[in-house]
Amino acid sequence: MKVSEKCILPCGAVLPNRLAKSAMSENMANPVFYPGQAFYQAYKTWVEGGTGLCISGNVMIDSRYLGEANNVVIEKGLDNSLELKHWASATQNSQAHIWIQLNHPGKQTPKFLTKEPVAPSSLALIPPLDKMFNKPRELTESEILDIIERFGYAAKVVKESGFQGVQIHGAHGYLVSQFLSSRHNQRKDQWGGPIENRMRFVQEVYKEIRKNVGPSFPIGIKLNSADFGKGGFTHEEAVLVAKSLSDLGIDLIELSGGSYEAPVMTGAKIKESTQKREAYFLEYAAAIKKVIKCPLMVTGGFRTGEFIHTALEEGNLDIVGLGRALCLNPEFSKQVMAGEKVVSDVHPLSSGFKVVDAIFPLEIIWYTMQIHRMGAGKRPKPKAGVYSSILHSAMDIGVQSIKRVRS
Repeated sequence: MKVSEKCILPCGAVLPNRLAKSAMSENMANPVFYPGQAFYQAYKTWVEGGTGLCISGNVMIDSRYLGEANNVVIEKGLDNSLELKHWASATQNSQAHIWIQLNHPGKQTPKFLTKEPVAPSSLALIPPLDKMFNKPRELTESEILDIIERFGYAAKVVKESGFQGVQIHGAHGYLVSQFLSSRHNQRKDQWGGPIENRMRFVQEVYKEIRKNVGPSFPIGIKLNSADFGKGGFTHEEAVLVAKSLSDLGIDLIELSGGSYEAPVMTGAKIKESTQKREAYFLEYAAAIKKVIKCPLMVTGGFRTGEFIHTALEEGNLDIVGLGRALCLNPEFSKQVMAGEKVVSDVHPLSSGFKVVDAIFPLEIIWYTMQIHRMGAGKRPKPKAGVYSSILHSAMDIGVQSIKRVRS
């Protein structure tokens, strides 16, 4: 298939091309969880740059449990509808979609934000992450049902605000991912045990969202191809979950991988041969593509227009997910569709000091700063130094917020 070809989703909605902006944390909400003008400006920039589907950074469904300091939150009793509608209007006069990624962090909420996290089971993250995240309390049955309801409510607000779809964050070790993992989910009730029980939570989240948004509103999921950690969610289980959700009627599955404990989604611990080939998770796509009826999106490592065209023509995926490439060049999608020999400026970052690199997630901080520049109506700054990005983030969201707690 061609990169400029439209993509018809099972619900009937149409994506204008085969390029998508994958979710990246914006860290731009105000102290009461509202998305301001910066969200509108950044997403308008990506839409104008030709990207057909723009998926937001994770929007939380419960203000008690945040993934990062400046998350947007959608929950009952919090009226940020005007700000959400303004953000959604960034697609005005275009066929592009903005989907809101809905998330609950589970145990992956930093100590300085949450004293008592919740999770499927009361199991801490492995060292040294256990120093940054408190050990969680096991969720009760009534709390699980409340979280499911929160996903549905948030999706309803998303639709009413004018966005074109929602995505469930089911990857990277957050709560949905924790339920799927036999390492993190050791429950003995209907929510734990065999994969048929561990996938029950995400199935119920999908059903609740569908009940709230109706049959013609797009619902997607970001799903790990595997956790890449001992005792975690396996690729074979990912195939089963993908088929189950497709059979239920989900509209798009985005394939990623890893977690805070094994951050392969950032390019860490990826085989050299895979890095040279681009597309970190493409080798896992074929098995999933065979068993699903909805389009498949693969994210992670795409760097050149040439490889994007080749990957789509080979047919093991339907949509290419882009992240950091769009932070440095918001017109990257338009250039790829025009057939230009475009190469992303994404490159490894280091302060030159191992101690600094160990404390601060430089790549996340640096790319977040690029999003903030676009949110302020400025061009990205590909040659910006790492120390200026640390200073920018420290001034903007505080030193605690930028310590190595995210992936």
